Amino acid sequence: MCGRFRLCTAAILLGAPVFAAAVEGTRPAFTPPPPAVSSGSIVQIIFSLLLVLAAIVLVAWLLKRVNATQLGSGNLLKILGSVAIGQRERIVLVEVKDTWLVVGVAPGQIRTLHTLQKQEFQNSESASPDPLPSENKFARLLSSVLRNQPSGRKSDAS
Repeated sequence: MCGRFRLCTAAILLGAPVFAAAVEGTRPAFTPPPPAVSSGSIVQIIFSLLLVLAAIVLVAWLLKRVNATQLGSGNLLKILGSVAIGQRERIVLVEVKDTWLVVGVAPGQIRTLHTLQKQEFQNSESASPDPLPSENKFARLLSSVLRNQPSGRKSDAS
């Protein structure tokens, strides 16, 4: 009996590598890890980014609308027009209550050039169906007002 037990044990031990090889043959040598970024996660990332950008645009639009309504009512100061006289220099016509101020604006300084009483500027050209840009209207208004004001300088034409 002891001989049979030893024979069976020897047969099992000798056959063990064959069984192990059979088990190894069914298992793949390398199992790749699952992909870190799949097409579904890329779509989710793009959708999230678009959602954040839309939220930024919406907040900017709301802030613009809120500030426009707050500044529009009860404003005592109006810019009627401006004209560029250099790369960074402008002349601006500002209305404060019943006074017009002609102001020179340059980098680092603002100077009052002239003060006028508020006038209603009407001419036949402004009633035309094709109005000119606001800078041309301002240039005409400024030149007509300055022609009507007496100046201390001699005119070149006389």
